[in-house]
Amino acid sequence: MPAAGPLGSAQLADLPPSVVLAGGGTAGHVEPALAVADALRAAAPSMRITMIGTETGLEARLVPARGFDLRFIPRVPLPRRLTPELLRVPSRAGGAVRAVRRILDEVQADVVVGFGGYVAFPAYLAARLRGCGIVVHEANPLPGLANRVGARLTKQVAVSTPQTRLAHGVLTGIPLRPALLDLDRRGARPQAARAFGLDPELATLLVFGGSQGARRINEAVVGAAQTLTGAGIQVLHAAGAAGADAVRAALPAGLDGDSGPYVVRAYIDDMACAYAAADLALCRSGALTCAELAAVGLPAVFVPLPIGNGEQRRNAEPAAAAGGALIVDDAELDPGWVRSQVALLFAEPGRIETMTVAASRSGHRDAAAALVGLVAAAYAAHSGRRREPAT
Repeated sequence: MPAAGPLGSAQLADLPPSVVLAGGGTAGHVEPALAVADALRAAAPSMRITMIGTETGLEARLVPARGFDLRFIPRVPLPRRLTPELLRVPSRAGGAVRAVRRILDEVQADVVVGFGGYVAFPAYLAARLRGCGIVVHEANPLPGLANRVGARLTKQVAVSTPQTRLAHGVLTGIPLRPALLDLDRRGARPQAARAFGLDPELATLLVFGGSQGARRINEAVVGAAQTLTGAGIQVLHAAGAAGADAVRAALPAGLDGDSGPYVVRAYIDDMACAYAAADLALCRSGALTCAELAAVGLPAVFVPLPIGNGEQRRNAEPAAAAGGALIVDDAELDPGWVRSQVALLFAEPGRIETMTVAASRSGHRDAAAALVGLVAAAYAAHSGRRREPAT
């Protein structure tokens, strides 16, 4: 599979005046869209950048906080498989397509960039009706329905793993925000550790399971807390809003959860700071998480979510194959596994350092720039036949 080339000055000169980005619902859709928006703004400060989403997705909070214009459309759930529910999609999508079309006309959109999911699906259809250029980005190894449709409407298609099969796909990786790409973990470590009440000189395990936490991970790590801290390993544990109190209550005597060696948080807003404070992560393997850890060079023990189509295991496999991560099945993760295997990683001389180097080699740091190049290519392909708004 070809990789996207570097963004040249000629492409920069061809960037369109108005771009709409469709990425909503989960962080896996919203954060890459915001990273591309940041890159577009840096490349062409006068460009009009508009994002579309729904009122119930994370974008409702994250997009305005980053200073971008956000427009809402109706939510259109999309089944991942061919089920009877698929027959209801056209009727549901009609209103959303019309809503997107009004937005595209209002902002005089030249290119629409979609990141999959129920926001991208009507965006691709509306862009086709208007005659806009289309760019598709797929973060997961197994494309969803929206991007399978979108990839049939354009030649500007970006994928994040070599095993992803989409027409015209070029390998770019997942776009990440500058705060992560510019992170100097070693230099930022002392301040980052102190921000969480940790000792910068001690080995640190970062534990998280997504915004809601993960009960299996929480129980396994807190059950091994005595062994970990007794071995000189600090723990920074983002346990989720529903799990933080249970983790605090289960900590052994002498660990209060507020300061080292075992710090509990419901949620960590500044993940770049957490990555800088850590030596190893134990977490789920969502596509965005895997991309972020590779970009900052933080090794991991990945615990793929044991539901769905197995995509979380596929997400983790490149880092594991490179030597930058281990994969453990959800059913196998328990306090005994953490006590033996995680403690062993820290105890083996040079193991964490070797995994750190391997992790940093498994990622794609120039994905956002590659997407900017695809936006320029889409504009060049379609600018001569863009339709004007209906009168």
